[in-house]
Amino acid sequence: MSAALDKHGQKRILIIVANPSTSPTTGWPIGFWWAELTHPYWTFTEAGYEVDIVSPKGGDLMADGFSDPEDESQYSAHDIISLGFKKSETHSAMLKNTRSISDVDIEDYDGIFVAGGQSPMVTMIDDEELHAFVAKAYEANKIVAIVCHGTSILLKTKLSDGNLLVAGKTWTGFANSEEKFADDFVGQKIQPFWIEEEAKKIEGTNFITDSMFKVFAVRDGNLITGQQQFSGAAAADLVVESLGR
Repeated sequence: MSAALDKHGQKRILIIVANPSTSPTTGWPIGFWWAELTHPYWTFTEAGYEVDIVSPKGGDLMADGFSDPEDESQYSAHDIISLGFKKSETHSAMLKNTRSISDVDIEDYDGIFVAGGQSPMVTMIDDEELHAFVAKAYEANKIVAIVCHGTSILLKTKLSDGNLLVAGKTWTGFANSEEKFADDFVGQKIQPFWIEEEAKKIEGTNFITDSMFKVFAVRDGNLITGQQQFSGAAAADLVVESLGR
């Protein structure tokens, strides 16, 4: 595995977070999921890594409401790591005026980590520049880690030979059972498509899931994927296991 050490000898990880958008199915403002950013960030920094946060298009980032520990729904009220990140002026500032991936040299990093949320299903799924960036990282033998709805990009990301990155790979992402639970929870269809449903249509790839909302992450070569919002730290742990401290 190639190493992109900084001047202090630290491993470097690039976290890619979705830009804000509006859901075509619900009309809600959508963005990234707090835990899928903050829990991996914590894991990486605790391992001594330097971490940069960018977005596909640059600019200010916004989180999904249900992922906010202070949201009135209380859906993520347990998430004290995200609460701490949100309340820290230093850390929350990292989500303002982010650089775009076009301003980043992948050779400066040992790996990338794509966070999920509702926005990736709208803003990342057809973002060919992002797909090319992820493919370039993969072909440069960098660790490529992706979690939850961020894994939607693997439905379309192709390598330089024209094959899907996930051809012959075992991977995971948000499950049909979890989509159904979420739809039932809010009383309407949330996502424009379901990742597992689409992945099962792809020949020559092995999409797997564990029980609903259980911690689950898998590694196949330098591809690491996590099932949903509870799997971000597990996916990050696999990155650290792969790269060392």
